[in-house]
Amino acid sequence: MRKKLWDIFIYKDKPKKDKFELLETKEDDRGADKNDYNDDKDSFIYSTLEKNLERLENDFKIPINSDITVRKLKICGSIGAFLIFVDGLVNRKLLDEVILKNLMTGTGGLDLEEADLIDMLINKVVNINDVAKENRFEKIENDILSGFCALFIEGFDSCVLLQVKGYEKRGIEKPENEIVVRGSNESFVEDLPTNLSIVRRLFKNRNIIVETMIVGAESNLKCAVIYQDGVVNPELPKEVKKRISKVKSQAILSSGMLEQYIEDNRWMLFPQIISTERPDRAISFLLEGKVLVILDGSPFACAMPITFFTLYHTSADNNLRWYYGSFISMIRMAGILIAVFLSSFYIALILFSQEMISSELLASIASAREGVPFPTIVELVVMELAFELVREAALRVPGVINQTLGIVGALILGQAAVQAGLVSPILIIIVAATGIGSFTIPDYPLSIAIRISRFFFIALAYMAGFYGISIGMFMFFALMCSMKSFGVPFLAPVTPKLRNSPDIILAKPIKYMKYRPDELNALKKKKKN
Repeated sequence: MRKKLWDIFIYKDKPKKDKFELLETKEDDRGADKNDYNDDKDSFIYSTLEKNLERLENDFKIPINSDITVRKLKICGSIGAFLIFVDGLVNRKLLDEVILKNLMTGTGGLDLEEADLIDMLINKVVNINDVAKENRFEKIENDILSGFCALFIEGFDSCVLLQVKGYEKRGIEKPENEIVVRGSNESFVEDLPTNLSIVRRLFKNRNIIVETMIVGAESNLKCAVIYQDGVVNPELPKEVKKRISKVKSQAILSSGMLEQYIEDNRWMLFPQIISTERPDRAISFLLEGKVLVILDGSPFACAMPITFFTLYHTSADNNLRWYYGSFISMIRMAGILIAVFLSSFYIALILFSQEMISSELLASIASAREGVPFPTIVELVVMELAFELVREAALRVPGVINQTLGIVGALILGQAAVQAGLVSPILIIIVAATGIGSFTIPDYPLSIAIRISRFFFIALAYMAGFYGISIGMFMFFALMCSMKSFGVPFLAPVTPKLRNSPDIILAKPIKYMKYRPDELNALKKKKKN
C-alpha cells in the first residue's frame, strides 16, 4: 500500500501493457488465423518396431498400466506389427471383427513389398471411416487416450490411427440450470463430438468454423473454438486461440477452470465470460458474432466477449412476444435492485434517516424490534449469513431432501427466531425479499457477484447511511466501466454510447432486431432478413 501511495505522487513513465482491443474492421477482411500457436516439440516415431514398442511401454508404464493393451500380429503372416489401445475406450467388437480380421486375412493379393504399404492398407484393407497417418509420438499418445487404436508396422516411420471409440457417455437430457417455459429441451453433454454434432445439426451454416486445440499439460483435453466466418471480427478468434495456447496449467478439468485462465482481469468481481448448457443459446451467440469454446468433458459452452446485458438476458427472452419479454425483463431488473440495495436501504433508514419514514411505519418497526437484544446491523448480517448457509446447504444435499431443507431453514427456523425474540419480523421480510430477488438473476456467477456486493453496501450503509450507498454505487459503476471482456466494454452499448440495441432492458418486436451488437465490431453489421 505504501508503494502504491508513493507511485501516485511520484511520476513514473509506466511501460504500456499489451492489451487486446476489438477494433472495427471492414467487411472484406476475411480469413481465420493461419498461425500455429503451439510449438512443435514432438519427437517422431522410429522405423523399427521394437523401438516404438519400447517408447510406448515406457510412456504408458506398461505392464503396470493394466488397461493399456498391446496386440502383436503379423500382417498376412509375414510383416510384423502391433496394435495399442486403451481397453474400455474402444469398441472391442469393431476392433475384433473389422480391424484385426481385415489386417490378418484381408490382405491377400496385395503387393506387400511396395513402399506405400500404409496407404494401401488405408485405401484397400481397413474399412472404417476415420483413418489417418501420424508420425509424432505426442499426437499418437493423446489420440490413444481419446479412444483411438494405433497400428505400428515394421519398417515404417508412420503409424495408422483408427477411430474405434466405444466408451459409455451420457445421453442428451433436459437442461438442469437454464430452465425455460418455452424453448428447446436439450442440453450439452460431456462428450465433445456429441456437442459439436448438436451445434452442426441446429445451425446448418457452411461458414461455421470449428478449430480444435489441446489444453492442460497433463490432462491433454481437446478444446473446440467455434465461430462464424465472415461474421465474427477476425481478430477475436485469433485472440481466443492465443490465450488458450498460453495456458500452462498442468490440468484443465472443466470449462470453469479454463475461463479463469483466459479472462481479461481475474481480480474483477463480475464475470467476463458467459457459459451456457443450452445449444440454442450458444447458437444465438454465434449469430451475434461471438466465439464459442467447448471443452471435452464439460457440458457447457463458453461465449465471449460479453457485456452486462448478455448476463442479464435469458435464452427465453426472444421466444416470447416483445411486451411479454419487456414485462419479465422489468421484473428481473427489479429483482436485481432489491437483491443489491434493499438490505442496505433498510440499515440507512433505521440508523441515519428515520425522518424519511412515516410515523405509523416507524412505530410499527419500533414495536417489532421491542425486546430484540441485538443491534440492527448484527441482526441483519446474521440473518443474511443464515440465508446464505441455507441456500448453500440446499445445493449440496441430495435432491430428494433439498426442498425439505429449504422449507425448514426458511420457515421453521425463521419463525422460531421471531418467537424467541432474537430477530424482528420485518427483518425476516427484508431478508426473504432480498433472497427472492437474487433468484431472479439468470446467470449463476452474476448472482454470486450480486450477493457479495450486497454485504459491501450493507457495510457502507452502516458507516455513512445513504452517503455511503452513493459512494458505493459510484465505485461499482466506475469498476464496471473499467471492465472489458476481450476488448469489449462491460457496460456497452450504454457506456460508451453505441448504436442502441433494441433489447437492452425493454424489448422490441423481433422484426426490428436487424443489427448485430455494435460493440462486437462484426464484419457484417446487419443480419439477413
